[in-house]
Amino acid sequence: MNLLSLIEAARQQAASDLHLEAGLPPAMRVRGSLHTAGEPIPAPTLLGFAREMIGEAQWPRFLERRSADLSRTIQGVRCRINILQTARGIGFAIRLLASFQATVEKLNLHPDLKKLVTQPHGLILVSGPTGSGKSSTLAALIQEINLTESRHIVTIESPIEYTFRPRRAYIRQREVERDTPSFEQALLDALREDPDVLMVGEMREPETMRLTLNASETGHLVLSTVHSSTCAEALQRVVSAFPAEIQSSVSAQLADCLLAVISQRLHFRPDLNIRVPECEVLMATHAVKAFIRNRDFFKIISALETGAEHGMWSFQRYRAWVNSRKSWFIPSATSETPDTEPSEPAAVSLPPARSAPQPGEKREPPPPSAGKTGGRIEIEPIEGGFDKILKKLE
Repeated sequence: MNLLSLIEAARQQAASDLHLEAGLPPAMRVRGSLHTAGEPIPAPTLLGFAREMIGEAQWPRFLERRSADLSRTIQGVRCRINILQTARGIGFAIRLLASFQATVEKLNLHPDLKKLVTQPHGLILVSGPTGSGKSSTLAALIQEINLTESRHIVTIESPIEYTFRPRRAYIRQREVERDTPSFEQALLDALREDPDVLMVGEMREPETMRLTLNASETGHLVLSTVHSSTCAEALQRVVSAFPAEIQSSVSAQLADCLLAVISQRLHFRPDLNIRVPECEVLMATHAVKAFIRNRDFFKIISALETGAEHGMWSFQRYRAWVNSRKSWFIPSATSETPDTEPSEPAAVSLPPARSAPQPGEKREPPPPSAGKTGGRIEIEPIEGGFDKILKKLE
């Protein structure tokens, strides 16, 4: 058993995620449900997987931080990988990305979303819980610009998930901690790099949010994601991330630059055997901007329900459109492969960017131990399929 065979087995099962934990069997998320199969993986085995994946040069940094985010193309599948230290030892959380280039059509999204990226400046937020396809929707909107307009696009991601080959647009992709020390530094740099479009992988910290809002106010089209379950919650989350004394000014800034908010979740369709996105789309009308400026976020719900003529969609109306749709894109083994870039730079490689240690900070973490082994987690098992694939690949 090796990491490649595990990922290949997950791919054959059409899994969206693969979880590996010391002392537990592999777990896969298939159609939104988690399943386990196979024998528990020993802690030393996962430690070896992690060391090989991270590399000797970056291993000391992993020991310091106890986690690492990276992306790789493995067995022809683009993977977003989080490696983490847990009580049992080393763990992996691997997201298997789409085996095709994300576009609005191929993600089965409403074609009206294409209109959002025709705007020259402003802020577009994509929200939703973890695993709801936010990154894929963001990639589809960037690809729409790439295929239709000659614009300079700069993406800031941690890590890079979808790679883009420039078509009509000129695209630069920067990975935090590899190409730039932080989202904040990359955003400051971007304002001096003549971008037309900025894509910020995720707004996590208040400083990242502040710089993102500033960029959208200064003549750039900015796309980003935020974790929330509805459009109103996404806007409230942004404002509430700041200290109370400046929330009024942040609300006014957000109201001035906002173009739209897309909140989405995935729903499994048994008849199609795929998960399709269901979206809530909020457009920044004058009424919505006033609600944001006054922090009356609860009023946004009624504006969204009655805003169909402005291009807004509630989850209920969007679900009705999904149910009436006749043509679907169904991914298959023969789907086109996503755009890829060389895994190694052609020129000399600079060392990864690192943030400076804080004054007086000591960085002498102990090496990760194999940890404790525990019993199996109680998740519905797969009926033989995963084991058969693994045996076939060994």
